[in-house]
Amino acid sequence: MNPDLVENKLNGRELFHGHFLHAFQDQVRLPDGELATREYVVHPGAVMIIPLLENAPGQIQVVLERQFRYPIGQVMIEFPAGKLDVGEDCFQCAQRELLEETGYTATQWAHAGVLHPAIAYSTEFIDIWFACGLIAGPQHLDRGEFLDVFSATPEQLLDWCSQGLVTDGKTLAALLWLQNVLSGAWQLDWRHQAA
Repeated sequence: MNPDLVENKLNGRELFHGHFLHAFQDQVRLPDGELATREYVVHPGAVMIIPLLENAPGQIQVVLERQFRYPIGQVMIEFPAGKLDVGEDCFQCAQRELLEETGYTATQWAHAGVLHPAIAYSTEFIDIWFACGLIAGPQHLDRGEFLDVFSATPEQLLDWCSQGLVTDGKTLAALLWLQNVLSGAWQLDWRHQAA
């Protein structure tokens, strides 16, 4: 890490402590010695799953969701995702969220990487997983959770993104991973898992 870029915390205070968001305001010393204020949200972290559905040999579709997102007042198209429970392993969370939200279990999993969606004001990270060998089953939605599960081709998803119909940042980033994995440019290390 370049020490010429690092900001050092001098003191801080809690602004808000909610159900899963925790906001702080810190005073920091900048690399040039000046003082500044930083406000940020502590988030427990999350996972996102890119479920691959093979309807016929060589014919891949992705499982997506439509969900109303209150802060922006819109129904959004997204990949399945959810926050980590306290002490939960990212892989276990991915398995749980896929089952709860879509009803699918997967026989193969691959870790793709990590995404930091809001680095200017949040500690949130999103662990990205691919899932295939999908087996359909019933959803196990949380109380108060409403979403529509559907599938689309990667080409359809790309079209929706280019038309501005998909604007969710994590889903746009997932499309980058998906395109590179399907083209063979990026390799995944698949692990088999009992469904």
